[in-house]
Amino acid sequence: MPADLEMAFALTALPATVRSGAAVYLLDPAKGYYVARKGSNGFACLISRTEWEWGNFRNDLFAAMGFDPEGVRTILPIYRDEAAMRASGKFTALQVKDTILNRIRKGIYKAPAKGGICYMLAPVMRVYTGNPPSETVKTMNMPHYMFYAPYLTDADVGTDPNSPNGPWMVNPDEAVLGKRKTPYGYLIMPPNEKETAKIISDNKDLLKKLADYSPYFRMDGMAMRH
Repeated sequence: MPADLEMAFALTALPATVRSGAAVYLLDPAKGYYVARKGSNGFACLISRTEWEWGNFRNDLFAAMGFDPEGVRTILPIYRDEAAMRASGKFTALQVKDTILNRIRKGIYKAPAKGGICYMLAPVMRVYTGNPPSETVKTMNMPHYMFYAPYLTDADVGTDPNSPNGPWMVNPDEAVLGKRKTPYGYLIMPPNEKETAKIISDNKDLLKKLADYSPYFRMDGMAMRH
């Protein structure tokens, strides 16, 4: 992806109030993520291309993610490490998965130590639409907030996984580590309909550029959850 397009896309993950001071990581397919713009406020953003839990290397995943300082400390390292392992050519997808699982079990990767938010407020994303082993991938409009909820389940917080409007518990790690053993659970909440429509409208030029760049960004439908 052209660097200017990737940077613009990544920054839409974050609220406008923190974008100007956020660090931006871009992907070098030969090396992994690098800092394309240094930050000053502790926030950072990138486009996620690999979801380690599935043990599969795909070339059609794009999810803009924005991390607060706690997420930068505890969650961002996994995304950087999985990208570096993939780029090296020395690891299969299953080896990347096993390496990350072992590091979680050993406490090398830790759960967020306090409340916070991973922002995914971009106007479009292409992601898996279920937990492993589901292989369904879709392009969708679904800006949302992901509140840190390590080790929790729907039963713990009373969420309805079938609710059309959220909140939802999402934790793909659960499929590989087991219930209440997964440090990277999230309580997901979308903005209201008016704010979601504004996000999409404000980024119509970006959406066109992304669709022109790759057919993967052309909408499969208006799905509102993943």
